[in-house]
Amino acid sequence: MDTFKDKKKSSMLIDPVAMANKLPSLNDLLIVDLGDPKRYAQAHILGAVNISTQQLVSGQKPVPGKLPSLHQLEKLFSDLGYTGKSQYIIPYDDEGGGWAGRLIWTLDVIGHSNYSYLNGGMHAWLQEKLPVTSLIKAPEPTKVDITINKEVMASREYIEARIGNPDVVIWDARSPEEFRGERLFSMRGGHIPGAINYEWSRAIDPAQGYRIKKGVEKELNALGITKCKEIITHCQSHHRSAFTYMLAKILGYERVRAYDGSWVEWGNLLDTPVES
Repeated sequence: MDTFKDKKKSSMLIDPVAMANKLPSLNDLLIVDLGDPKRYAQAHILGAVNISTQQLVSGQKPVPGKLPSLHQLEKLFSDLGYTGKSQYIIPYDDEGGGWAGRLIWTLDVIGHSNYSYLNGGMHAWLQEKLPVTSLIKAPEPTKVDITINKEVMASREYIEARIGNPDVVIWDARSPEEFRGERLFSMRGGHIPGAINYEWSRAIDPAQGYRIKKGVEKELNALGITKCKEIITHCQSHHRSAFTYMLAKILGYERVRAYDGSWVEWGNLLDTPVES
């Protein structure tokens, strides 16, 4: 089923049946499986390349969820067999879109816009009883030169300078308990002053194969997460907020940034403002 009818919105979103029908005619295609390697070895979409999700983060303490270094990014895309900005990339995962969203944000960071998210990922693909394979694809490494687009990134300093700005919405994708400071994964609990909490999982419909649920834009608008604002989204490590970043882009929001330091950074500093 198609979740969105608007062509501008749906260009970033492809439904499993539509993808299966288009696969034979797609050229210069890269399908990226960001799910469990054991599941990938048993069943995945034909032609998909599986990579470790740890390649999408720097892994460097004290904030391991930040964007990888330039060298790490070039190795990641070389390992994928990346050929350039004309390549059509379709990422999917088996958890509802968090890791697929992280790759899409990373693609935006390197200035690659030719992509679509497989709506619902492997859950939706299997729900539709579409074909899978166990054949492993090992792409030939490519030479990759990358430049960074900081227009889709937000630093701690960038956010601090915009707290209270009526043109900016800070979208906290964590659970309500984390938002209120009742559940802690950092030294300090709570949220960035003025942030709006809409947990990432609220936008997913498990009954429809973990596709993006209908009516999500109406819910966001009711909270004040609207297209006329600049949106900065975060969670604990920019995994859940990678999905909300991707969701905002799919819905047609034009000014969207992600705070990859997220609460791991903000909540472990003593001088950052916090509300609870």
